[in-house]
Amino acid sequence: MARSARQSKILELISLNEIETQEDLVSKLRAGKFDVTQATISRDIKELGLIKILSNESGKYKYSLADANSHTSNKYIYLLKESVISIKTVKNFVVIRTLNGLASCVCNVVGKLNFDNSLGSTFGDDTVMIIFTDSSDAEYSLNKLQNILDS
Repeated sequence: MARSARQSKILELISLNEIETQEDLVSKLRAGKFDVTQATISRDIKELGLIKILSNESGKYKYSLADANSHTSNKYIYLLKESVISIKTVKNFVVIRTLNGLASCVCNVVGKLNFDNSLGSTFGDDTVMIIFTDSSDAEYSLNKLQNILDS
């Protein structure tokens, strides 16, 4: 299967499960009909920018996406600050206007921020749209994004 499908499955698995080791991840991927090796998973973890964090539930370390405040994502925050022109909410949507041609990058960074109650996002050439379950979630996320841009 394609790398993008495998990496999407990895992100799904770490969001739904407490994955402690690369071997755990390999096992779950194989159960999902992905033919992978530990070396492939190691590369995927690096490409996705996954880090290990302490789980509040089990007290063990698990794989997670780097949060907006971690050292590894400083470049992403810089990209946001330099690329975003405006941010607005419209009902349960957050609409981000970017410099021409940078919406895909901004959409990728926004995805790494793991907004609660985000149903998904899409982008054009200079616009990103994030869909939320309701308008209060959209407003909350707009404020969170604005705080990141203002920091």
